[in-house]
Formats: sequence, structure tokens, C-alpha cells
Amino acid sequence: MKPQSPDHLPPADAASRKAISPVICYPVETLPKPDLAGYRAAREGWQKVAEVLVPARDARCFDVPAGHFFRITSVEGPQVGDLNLWNAANLAERFYSGKTRALHGTHLSSGDRMWTSHPYLRPMATITDDTLDWYGFDAFGGAVHDVIGTRCDPYTHNLLSHGGQYHHCCHSNLTRALADARGLPLDQAEGHVHDVLNVFMCTGFTRDTGQYFMKASPVRPGDYLEFFAEIDLLGALSACPGGDCSSEHSSDTAACHPLLVEVFRPAVPPTGWVSPPVNGYDGSHGR
Repeated sequence: MKPQSPDHLPPADAASRKAISPVICYPVETLPKPDLAGYRAAREGWQKVAEVLVPARDARCFDVPAGHFFRITSVEGPQVGDLNLWNAANLAERFYSGKTRALHGTHLSSGDRMWTSHPYLRPMATITDDTLDWYGFDAFGGAVHDVIGTRCDPYTHNLLSHGGQYHHCCHSNLTRALADARGLPLDQAEGHVHDVLNVFMCTGFTRDTGQYFMKASPVRPGDYLEFFAEIDLLGALSACPGGDCSSEHSSDTAACHPLLVEVFRPAVPPTGWVSPPVNGYDGSHGR
């Protein structure tokens, strides 16, 4: 817990130091902008080719070929989900939440992209529709679909509960799902599980202590987050044991619901779309 008052007196120029205007770390004006209208036009005549119902307090994997869409939908009640994505042919290339956050901000919505890890660093999925885009940022600084939380996990639970063992947190759920989907031992699968996109989760940072907070998700049955697969994807989604995360996670008492994943094949790909190549950096690192 951060101290409520500092141990040191401010210097004489403290006010002027604090008044310096911020600078955006990664100006994104030079990034190619996705053609949302073009993506959405490609939905006309699409065909659903697969669906997976993710049980409450568990996870499932799903495949999305490049050029296909997938939707994550709330189907029975308010529920958040933790999403991992990998290159289907190379699990080393996976969703890079930190760089995605640096480029697009703490919370994602339509037009934002999910980026892959180094040394690949390319778009892997583009968010094409978000029925919760009306929420924006609330008076507490909360917003939906964050890339700041890491995923609930048994190790942090063990620390905070003084030795507790809980196996249906999102980290463990995703580990089991990937192990089953790819026939991997649990320890190998766990090494591929990574920081998530918290789908439907409403989060932010407290103004006074800077602590990560969650609050009841505004998601309701029928709400969805929709993506376009820029490369061949393997996805894993955990229906968080916190339910709508209004009170706690890693819980056997919170009301939890399944989440539906649907995969759609467009009749024709978006006009001009090509799957992005891996990053063009030469990898020499100055040597």
C-alpha cells in the first residue's frame, strides 16, 4: 500500500515541476489506420463456421483463420472474460498487452488493434465492433475492456490468502484449455499463457493510491466484442470466476455465467485486405 503522505518535503520548485505538460510516448498518427467501414461491409453475407460455449469458471480454446471474424458475447448474465491470443502456427508469437496498451491506451474498443510480441510486433486482431463503446470513462476513471490487469492467478491468490489453493482462476483455466487444445503438459502450456485482454471488465486506477480497481461490469446478455483476425489465430477465453467482478475474483461464490465465442467467414475479404507481415526491424541490435 502506498503511503498516504510523503516522507520528504517538496522542493521550492515543486509546483513548476508538476505543471510540466505530458508528452504522448507513442504518437500513432503514422500507424496504418484500419478501414472499419471496409471491415464491417465484409460482414454482409458472412457465415458462422464455428462456435464455442465457454463454461462459467472455466476456459476453452478456439481457432480463427486469418480473414475471419470472431465475436465474444454475453449470453446469460453479466460476465467478464480473459482473452489470450497466439499465432496458430507459432505459440511464441502471442498477444503483447503492454505494447498494445502503450499504442492504444489502457482500454480497447472499435478500431484498436491487438499486437503481437517481439520480434514479430504486428497486428494480430482488429476490434471491429463493441456494443459497450457508449460507456467511455466514468466518474471513477473506470472503462471497459482493459489491457492493464494481468489475469487472476493462483500464485497471487496464494500470497494474499496466506497459502490458499484455488484452481479455477483465469490463469489456471487458460493453462488447462491450452494444454487440452494442443496436447501439452501443464507446465509447458503454462509458459505460453500471457497477460490478457479483459473482455467486458470495468477497471481503472484509484486517484489517491494509483491502485488497480474493478467494478461491476455494464455488460448485459446480447452485448458483444467483435474482432477481425489479421493472422491465423488460436484463442483461449476464460469466463472469470469473479462473474461481473463487482466484488471479488477467484471466487466460488460470485454469480458466474458462460460466454459464447462465434467464428464467421465472410463471403469475400475486406477490400484491399492482406495479412500483415512480421515486423520489418532487421534484428541486428546494433551489432
